Amino acid sequence: MWKICEKTCLITGATSGIGKQTALALTRQGAKVIFTYRNEKKAIETQKFIESETGTKPEMYYCDLSSFDSIRSFTEQFKSKHQRLDVLINNAGIWEPHRTLSVDGIEMNFATNHLSPFLLTNLLLDLLIKSNPARIINVASGAHKNVEIKFDDIEMKQNFRGFKSYSQSKLGNVLFTKSLAWKLAEKNVSVYCLHPGVVSTDIFKNMGKFSAGIMKLFLISPEKGAQTSIYLATANEINSPSGSYFFRKKVVSSSRISNNKEIADRLWDVSSKYIGL
Repeated sequence: MWKICEKTCLITGATSGIGKQTALALTRQGAKVIFTYRNEKKAIETQKFIESETGTKPEMYYCDLSSFDSIRSFTEQFKSKHQRLDVLINNAGIWEPHRTLSVDGIEMNFATNHLSPFLLTNLLLDLLIKSNPARIINVASGAHKNVEIKFDDIEMKQNFRGFKSYSQSKLGNVLFTKSLAWKLAEKNVSVYCLHPGVVSTDIFKNMGKFSAGIMKLFLISPEKGAQTSIYLATANEINSPSGSYFFRKKVVSSSRISNNKEIADRLWDVSSKYIGL
């Protein structure tokens, strides 16, 4: 039987929003929570907050998820100090409305939302497999249903649209989940993805004031948005196959394209070339 107590859980993007609430909930349930950060001030504040609420101080590591070198450095450091990893929650995400580039020269939404968890997860797969049973949880978005993968211009160098770029990166999360589930079928490592709802988080900080004002009418709290991530990390038994897509703690259908194995395999190959895997 699965029990979260004393399990080692790594969460990205836990210094605010649903990641912070997920880290708090898992720590309360006795998990050994570790989170990555880019902003040290916010990380220390998060660490102190969780300790004040639970009596337990989570461990934290610097990792700039928009940098491949930083991800590789972090995973080496993590594996040198930890002998197991039971739960990996790829929670961090951004929405850049204007086309900007990562330090590796890659369009930022694609780099941070898709290539980052792709690289991080692959570098930690050996530890997850060794720790089985283990779970990988990818925070995607219902926005993935709005697009296809634009293989001929995946970084949208031509005709860039911020929301379209974001949506494509979230479709990448779902396709990555499906691919991992197929590849790990015999390894006792389950993979799930989810739509957290439209949550009031920092992801909308770069949106224009008018659009942000409209969005506020539909936003739910980070506490509510974190519930599906918490459920997938802690449930004793998940009566749904690996690779499933969840919303409000229930399995729902992801887009037709997200279930296309040929597209998933092609995206895996393209992503592998980007990160030099």
